[in-house]
Amino acid sequence: MRRRHLLAGLAASPAPTLALSQPAEVDLLLALAVDASGSIDPDEFQLQREGYAEALTHPGVLAAIRGKPRGAIAVAMVEWGSPGGAATVVEWMRLSDGASAIALAEAVLRAPRSGQSWNAIGDALDHCAALIAQAPFRATERVIDLSGDGPDLRSRTPAPVARDAAVGSGITINALAVAAAGQVTRAGEPLAETYRREVIGGPGAFVVTAEDRRDISRALRAKLIREIA
Repeated sequence: MRRRHLLAGLAASPAPTLALSQPAEVDLLLALAVDASGSIDPDEFQLQREGYAEALTHPGVLAAIRGKPRGAIAVAMVEWGSPGGAATVVEWMRLSDGASAIALAEAVLRAPRSGQSWNAIGDALDHCAALIAQAPFRATERVIDLSGDGPDLRSRTPAPVARDAAVGSGITINALAVAAAGQVTRAGEPLAETYRREVIGGPGAFVVTAEDRRDISRALRAKLIREIA
C-alpha cells in the first residue's frame, strides 16, 4: 500500500525513456551513498528505501531540477558498510520529470539489499568517486550524498583521506546523519559533528540530521532541494 501511495500522484505521467537515449549533459551527477550496515534491521531498511523513493519523487525536488539550466540531473545509488564492499544497487538514471522520478523510485524500491557489515565510510566515498568518474552523463556539479547512523570504523581508506581525494577531483560531499537526539559517538560528540570533521568537503558542503529512519524522507527532501538548487 505504501509503495502505491508513494507513486500514485505521478502515475499519470508518460512512460519514461531510457537514460542512455537522453542527452549526455545534465546539471548534476548525484551519487547517493546509503548505509546498509548490520546495524539496520529489515524494517528499518525498508523505511530507509521508502524514504529515498518518496524524496526523489517529491514535487519540491522536481521543481528544483526544473529550475536548473538543463532541467535534469543523473542519480545513482550505492550501498555501503563492508570494508571494500560498497555496491552500486541502482545504476545512473536521468531524473527530470514525474515519469523519470517514477522509474527511479521503482528502481530504488526493487533493488536487492547488498550484503554489508561494519561502517566503512572511506571505502564508500572511494567507490562513489570512481562511479562519478565513469558516469555516462557529464555535469559540472558532482556530489556524493552519504547517509549513515555511525562513524567510519574499518575502512581500508580512512574517511578523511577518501574525502580529500574526492574533493581534490572536484566532487562535493554532503552527509545525512541518522541519529537520535542526544546520541554521541565514541569520540563523545554528535554524529553530525563527526561527519562535519571527517566526511563532508568541497564548496558549500553541509550535514543534515534525521532523528530516525522515519525522518529520512523529510531530511533527505530538504537536503536534495538544497543540493540541486
